[in-house]
Amino acid sequence: MNKKLQEKLKTLPRSAGVYFHKSASGEVIYVGKAAVLKNRVRQYFQNVADKDIKTQALVAEIEMTDWTETESEIDALFLESEMIKRYKPRYNVLLRDDKSQIFVRINMRDDVPFVTTTRQPSDDNAEYYGPYYNGWAVKKALRLLRKVFPYYTSPTLPKKADLNFHLGLTPGLEAGGSLAEYRKSLRKLTRYLSGERKKLIRELESEMKASAKSKDFETATVLRNSIRNLGELQRQIVFGRDEFLDMSKDQALVDLRDLLGLPDLPKRIEGYDISHMSGTNNVASMVVATNGLADKAEYRKFKLHIPGNNDFAHMNEALGRRFSGRHDWALPDLLLIDGGKGQLDAALKILEKKDLKIPTIGLAKREEEIVIHKTRSNLKIATHSPISQESDDFVLVLLDKNSHIVKLLQRLRDESHRFAVSYHTHLKRKKQTANELEEIPGIGPKTRAKLIKKLGSLRGVQAASYDDIAKIIGGSKAKLIKQKK
Repeated sequence: MNKKLQEKLKTLPRSAGVYFHKSASGEVIYVGKAAVLKNRVRQYFQNVADKDIKTQALVAEIEMTDWTETESEIDALFLESEMIKRYKPRYNVLLRDDKSQIFVRINMRDDVPFVTTTRQPSDDNAEYYGPYYNGWAVKKALRLLRKVFPYYTSPTLPKKADLNFHLGLTPGLEAGGSLAEYRKSLRKLTRYLSGERKKLIRELESEMKASAKSKDFETATVLRNSIRNLGELQRQIVFGRDEFLDMSKDQALVDLRDLLGLPDLPKRIEGYDISHMSGTNNVASMVVATNGLADKAEYRKFKLHIPGNNDFAHMNEALGRRFSGRHDWALPDLLLIDGGKGQLDAALKILEKKDLKIPTIGLAKREEEIVIHKTRSNLKIATHSPISQESDDFVLVLLDKNSHIVKLLQRLRDESHRFAVSYHTHLKRKKQTANELEEIPGIGPKTRAKLIKKLGSLRGVQAASYDDIAKIIGGSKAKLIKQKK
């Protein structure tokens, strides 16, 4: 361990956080999380000879360590997840243990909303919180939160009050509980998952005082217990999405600012992609990175009106609607377009039409080249940039594929592609289902929607018995569907 690192480790805090081990070249080679940074980081440099060969190799390469503190362990878990995806450190692959993504899923539109976890989020109008890499910690957090905000873990209600109800883990709809109150409680849970812990506790305290003042002591007691349990969570494991990072420590954003000649670090980056199949079900996605981290609450999707297979026209339409002025969305500091010169040109045309001078670049898939228009991209490229191609109008910058900039842009580009494909697939399935049922006279849009909601899909409708369908839409319409089948 060098002297500079040795001195820095003396300043390690006792709080939770994420740490970054770096090589002599400044490359982030490992990202980890800690409940207590001071204890965890120091462990790497103690009894090195007793550690496995891979960890010994990591320690030998560590030149400097940086870290950022978080409010809680769960915040550290989320930040660790984002940083591993961002930097793709070599030793996180070599030392990987239980690092598969997990999301928390809640769909408030369900007849009986429930809370569950999944590793494959889909575009089904549900709310997803995550991703997280440490599955057991997320599930532990949910178990603790269930004592404060009782919820169901499946859409099927128990036939009678069971042990979970008596332990206060479910809202007791099967025992006469109020669905409206259950939904209200779930909304509080989603706010907690979104990072509104302090505000929520203040509101609960106000509700408790109001209930006590009106002599509704039963409600006041329940609220008091909820506040006390939330306080206990702070000392155990806190489940939130506060992923704020000291941007001055984010090498990717610093390098990107310097490369593109931006006036400041790009706090909000928006990425766009188009998805379709042979010119049908055309959609566009808009994903957002705030402070370099995925900001899923800001994601948007567009169902495009222009038909056919024309990515340039579709990009023009998507950005035209995004910057139509009808929305109160914040303006980005940088736009990332998935594609080369053609897609970038289409984006720049609509920005010029709207008289917007937003820095805009493309990312070409084949070589991961950054595509920049010399005069219209609203950028001043660094003179030392590794330019691979240059014409009268465009410059193509080719960076090392392991650079922080490329990894950040790849992450945003891949996320915009995933989001667009997910929406396209959803529309395609919906259209296929609608077309099948539309062929049946007497089965209108509301009936189709009711069937799909209850039975899940066209396959579910086809597999359902006459009696099952009749319970949902009545005997006469059920007969029409069975005859068609």
